Amino acid sequence: MIAEGKAPSGGLNRWLPLLAIAAVAALVFAMGWHKYLSFKTIGLNYEYLRTFIGQNLAGALVLYVLAYVAVVALSLPGALIMTLAGGLLFGWQIGAPATIIGATLGATVLFLVAKSSFGDALAERAGPAIASLKAGFQENALSYMLFLRLVPVFPFVVVNLASAVLGVPLRTYVLGTFLGIIPGSTAYSFAGAGLGSVIEAQNASYQACLARAGANATAACPYSIDTSALVTRELIIAFALLGLVALIPVALKKWKARNAAA
Repeated sequence: MIAEGKAPSGGLNRWLPLLAIAAVAALVFAMGWHKYLSFKTIGLNYEYLRTFIGQNLAGALVLYVLAYVAVVALSLPGALIMTLAGGLLFGWQIGAPATIIGATLGATVLFLVAKSSFGDALAERAGPAIASLKAGFQENALSYMLFLRLVPVFPFVVVNLASAVLGVPLRTYVLGTFLGIIPGSTAYSFAGAGLGSVIEAQNASYQACLARAGANATAACPYSIDTSALVTRELIIAFALLGLVALIPVALKKWKARNAAA
């Protein structure tokens, strides 16, 4: 029997962190703040950002990592832009590690919130099929986590939430996320580091267009950096092959078990 004046254990309190994240994300979209996470914002402030980073490298890195944590924890669009911008502004040698740390921390925040809010409760109420999937996933959790992180066809936020439901241990989740995003973060940071000349050329073209267009400048002068060419078929295939390598221990374990049973 529940004592008078006390909330049931596992009641509303466990949902508060998830509700807080959802409320902040809704506010960001409602106010349109997510639109500032674009190459137009970065490009038009490129020289200022470079000067600020040159004078305040440590502080700028902290701000970048915190911004990346927020983007991932709130599941906002723009992680690729953030990764490219990290390479562009800091160089890939600094930008890649900062991106990996920020993305891992942000994913861990969302994982812990989801796990405490509904992950454990949903797993307990799940049917036999989900229970079997959970058992199989937990048995080879690190290999599966590496596969899901390495292969870019699985949305980052979906992997975060699914891992919470499937009962992945925190240590395994953090390790799998950290190691699994190293190749992609490094590749895109390296690509971003080479965008400086592209940004400068686009800025010059944009300013020239503004000078010609006059009153209709906003509509007549779009600002765009085409990043689609960076996500090539060859790069996706390379990540997919890395993902398959991560599953080799699982395949070997199943093969040995089958032979032992035979």
